[in-house]
Amino acid sequence: MERIARGINWIEETLIAVFLALMTLITFANVIARYVFNDNILWALEATVFLFAWLILLGASHCVKITAHLGVDAVMNIVSPELRKAFTLLAVACCIAFCVLMLIGGWNYWWKFATTASFLEVDDIPMPDFLQFLAGFMNEGELYEKLPRFIPYFILPLSMALMLFRFVEAGWRVATGQQALVIASHEAEEMIHEVRGETSHKEEI
Repeated sequence: MERIARGINWIEETLIAVFLALMTLITFANVIARYVFNDNILWALEATVFLFAWLILLGASHCVKITAHLGVDAVMNIVSPELRKAFTLLAVACCIAFCVLMLIGGWNYWWKFATTASFLEVDDIPMPDFLQFLAGFMNEGELYEKLPRFIPYFILPLSMALMLFRFVEAGWRVATGQQALVIASHEAEEMIHEVRGETSHKEEI
């Protein structure tokens, strides 16, 4: 499980970094093309939208891993450690149920585009040559002109499967006492300490 978790963690971090870099490069290239060469990269906007969707959905999964999702812990801080653990496990169970439902829905939605509607393409993004081998399996041998929709839409079941794994992993850590909460809940405390530090600094001056 540790090897699988490390592998998934590496995949998530690498893809997030790659997608962010690609979004930046494509947007920058389009700005240069528009204002320097009076031209336009037609597929830039659509590509950026898809990359942003992948970035957000993969990022949501990764945030479960690093406990970066914001949450309210007002109740958790006033109950006993045993009750806090029970509440946290209940919250994790609800999140797992949500991920299962979203995974089923995401898979069913994507499966249509991967089977009966595999001929449907996006509006502007051209099909890369190195992916044309998919046409033999998905499009009866007819080459794609644009990127088929089942490729960018695959993020729906993939991200939900990764998030499901992350919540199961988080639940295990909570159950074994390695982790107390599954949310980041210390932002208010940090802001108060920061304000107090600035006030003390001003008083010293």
